[in-house]
This record gives sequence, structure tokens and C-alpha cells, in this order.
Amino acid sequence: MSGGTSTGLFADNLKGVLLAIVSSAFIGASFIVKKKGLKRAGAAGARAGVGGYGYLKEPLWWIGMITMIVGEIANFVAYIFAPAVLVTPLGALSIIVSAVLAHFILKEKLQRMGVLGCLLCIVGSTIIVLHAPEEETPTSVNQIWELATQPAFLLYAASAVAVSLVLMLHCSPRYGQTNIMVYVGICSVIGSLTVMSIKAVGIAIKLTIEGTNQAGYFQTWIFAMVAISCIVTQLNYLNKALDTFNTAMVSPIYYAMFTTLTILASAIMFRDWSGQSASSIASEICGFVTVLSGTTVLHSTREPELASSSDLYMPLSPTIYWHIQGNGEVGTNKDGDLLSRDFIALVRQDYFV
Repeated sequence: MSGGTSTGLFADNLKGVLLAIVSSAFIGASFIVKKKGLKRAGAAGARAGVGGYGYLKEPLWWIGMITMIVGEIANFVAYIFAPAVLVTPLGALSIIVSAVLAHFILKEKLQRMGVLGCLLCIVGSTIIVLHAPEEETPTSVNQIWELATQPAFLLYAASAVAVSLVLMLHCSPRYGQTNIMVYVGICSVIGSLTVMSIKAVGIAIKLTIEGTNQAGYFQTWIFAMVAISCIVTQLNYLNKALDTFNTAMVSPIYYAMFTTLTILASAIMFRDWSGQSASSIASEICGFVTVLSGTTVLHSTREPELASSSDLYMPLSPTIYWHIQGNGEVGTNKDGDLLSRDFIALVRQDYFV
């Protein structure tokens, strides 16, 4: 590899790193700003968690939303310049930004183990940056299409689609509400394909801006349609996961699975590790494990949010409600204990008062 080419690749990697850091800063800050907006909206009306939409009238929430969009755009551009194995793990920095700002702005205490988690994320990210591979940017969409249609990546893509369909059609209706790995698994597997298609679209846009129009190639539009389909599916199941399970559980599991599968997909499609020494690959893996450890430690020390007063008035459980709808006969609960008619009448009266 010539010195000029190596210098150009290093400059692209540096641009990708800087954009990934900027993206993490904006996305991490957006969570705090949006949460402040949600709290203001909740104080004036129904909270978002119970179906309220008052936050749409809250300027602070919109500022947070715009901040997140800017961060996602920066992340999108980062994938154009640098390999996914470098950009994706740096997303953990947004967790640090969010935790630190929450400590000072939202008064959510960052414990000592949380500080250790932040340091682990920084150390792991630094190791990854120092040993990241140099990825040559394809010169046309046709070249990207050749990478996407190589047997190894086609096997990965087919496996990802098959696993996702099994999780969606078979596992989701049966275990989605009880097993966190179902929804998170769908998001992670589809998410790895999302990044690959977005990277392809981003490179096509970059080449078009530089003067080589890529809009005339049908492959560009296929990559765009795949990206849109994957994004919609990914967001749908991510919202289901967040709505069903605790965020402190969803975030680290999703980050670990999504990052691992994205790095694997990128290594297969773009051959990120081709030509790298075993020591460099081992260093990147160690850095990635360090980031995962820091993320897990950081989330495990976050204090759970207390339910607001509006959340205390929840409907009665389905079991009790079933007894209320009885015809007056003596009923039994799931443990086999008999309920008297007087108890049923009392519950019925208290429930409808």
C-alpha cells in the first residue's frame, strides 16, 4: 500500500472517529433534554407512559429530538469514512455522556461503580481506535454490490433473515412478553443488516457528491429499500422491547448483541480484518470486551426510576377481574383457594365505586 493511500485511509478513519464522537455527544445529550421535556409535559398533563401526547407541545422535547437527529446524521456520515468495527463500538460513548449529564442535570446519582464503567468504556474505545483496520472505500455501487453478493455474506444475510422470521412469527407471539431476548434479538439481527445497507447508501451519496453519479444504478435503490425496511422493522421491535422490559435491561443487552453482530457482518462483507495481524485483531476484541464490560457495569449501577403517583392506580389483575365477572357461584383462584360470595360481592362493589 502506498504512503499516499495509507495517509488518505488514516485521514478517513480519523474523520469517522471524530464524527462518531460528535454523534455520541449529541445522542447522549438528546436523552437528557427529551427527558426534561417529558417531565415538564407530564407535570402539566398526562404522561407519555400512560398514553399522553402533551410532550409534542413541549419545545424542550423538540430540541432533544432535533439534537438526536443531528447525532444520527453524524453517525450515518461516520460509517461512510470508517469501518463499522471502528464506528459501532464508539456508540458506547453516548451512554457515558447520558450518565454524566443525568448526574448533574437530572440529579440521578452516578455511583462509584458507574464511574468505573465510564472509564472502562473510554479505555476500550481507545484500544479499538488505536488498532482499527484501514478500510478502502469502494469506488462504485457495483463494487459494493459485489461485496454484498459474495457467498459468505449471502449466507450471513440469509441466516439473519431466517432467524428474524422465526423470532417474529413463532417466538414473538408466544414468548415476546416474557423473554427479553426475543424482541432484542430481532432488533440486533436486523440492525446488523441496517448498518450494512446504510453504509452502502452513504458511500453512494458520497460518490455522487464527488461527481460520480450513482443514482442510475439499480443497486443503489435496492440498498435504499433494504435500509428503509430494516430501519422500520428494527424500530418497531425496539419500541416493543422498551415498552415491555426495563430500559436498564434492554440497553446493555441490545448494545452487546447489536455491536457484536454488526462487527461480524462488516468483517464478512467489507473484510475489515483482511491483512491485519493476529495481535491487532486480538487487541480490537479485547477493547470491544472492555467496552461491553463498562456498559454493563454502568447500567447495573443506574438507580431505577420511581413510579409517579399516576402509575399507582393500575387496573386490577386479570385473575381478580375474572372472579368479578363470575355468576355468583363460589370461585377459585389459581392456587385453588376458594373465594366466598361475600368476598366477590365486596370486590365488585369496591371496583366499580
